[in-house]
Amino acid sequence: MDWDKLRIFHAVADAGSLTHAGDTLHLSQSAVSRQIRALEESLDATLFHRHARGLILTEQGELLFDATRAMTKRLDAAAARIRDSEDQVFGKLRVTTTIGFGTLWLAPRLPSLYDNYPNLNVDLRLEERVLDLPMREADVAIRMKEPSQADLIRKKLMTVRMRLYASPTYLAKQGTPASEYELAGHRLICQNPEMPQVSAAATLSKSLLTQDVGSQLTVNNYFGVLQGVINNLGIGILPDYVIHDFPDLVRVMPDVDSAEVPVFLAYPEELRHSKRIAAFRDFVQDEIIAKRRLDREAADKA
Repeated sequence: MDWDKLRIFHAVADAGSLTHAGDTLHLSQSAVSRQIRALEESLDATLFHRHARGLILTEQGELLFDATRAMTKRLDAAAARIRDSEDQVFGKLRVTTTIGFGTLWLAPRLPSLYDNYPNLNVDLRLEERVLDLPMREADVAIRMKEPSQADLIRKKLMTVRMRLYASPTYLAKQGTPASEYELAGHRLICQNPEMPQVSAAATLSKSLLTQDVGSQLTVNNYFGVLQGVINNLGIGILPDYVIHDFPDLVRVMPDVDSAEVPVFLAYPEELRHSKRIAAFRDFVQDEIIAKRRLDREAADKA
């Protein structure tokens, strides 16, 4: 099967338009149309339904698009490995993690990565959905549970617990609760337990929300919870790593926390030798080592 025709078909299917595909491929609409007709003739199948709002794939077109999409991702992976030189780290690196970890832990630490690798272009994809690494939806992931997909290299980075924090200003005004039973006079800020999140966090939130809480604020990510806490709105359920960047926050009810949440770094086996992956992996591990050192120093002072 002619790869040029498949490449043009993939662009049309992706754009849903002959004109837009032609603009991407730097071809005229008529040239794109001829290639699609020739491909349909060679397959003896109709690949698109034409209508006023654009093109829609037929069932046969969907099958072919699935194949070309997989081929394109494999080619992207091969190109990424080729572009990685032996001595330099450059180019695009697609990193996926949760909104909370990405905004509160990873993004604030990226300056040190760019200091060492100024030609690296990080595409940070923050969402709770688990992206498919083998299918190249991202190059590397940091996940709050051990990945179950095959053909992944995985490494446990650390563990996290969800705990209760408040600002000194809030506690000075409202007082500090000594137990869950004293939450009646306070506002609890947490992720909505029905939102996608790690089970340990949802379990803690649901447990505390069964108490006679005075008021509630639920948010769909931990960045929003943190904003509520630092703006003196109430007591928030937050991952314990936030205390390193917000040391003024006060931990409330120290005997209350979640089960441990494991944090894993994972990437496809085929990117084992990628210099960009290695640079990112080493950067994350160095930051975690620095965090542990600070934890030990704080414990020694206490």
